[in-house]
Amino acid sequence: MARVRFVGAEPVTVPELGNRLVQPDEIVEVPDDRFEGYVCQPANWQSVEEPKTAPAVKKTAAAKTPKGDDD
Repeated sequence: MARVRFVGAEPVTVPELGNRLVQPDEIVEVPDDRFEGYVCQPANWQSVEEPKTAPAVKKTAAAKTPKGDDD
């Protein structure tokens, strides 16, 4: 789990954290795969501890269309 600090001026309720009330200057743990969703809001959240590993990116093979002799 990554950790972020709430830097807003007033307490906020964070639905993603089970409707937890987060106080100004409080450090909370967030799921690693949601870390970027917090730190992309620098007016509200500050990075304290980044995810230990980068989230896995699922790669899929490009779909191939069969080519017929009639093409």
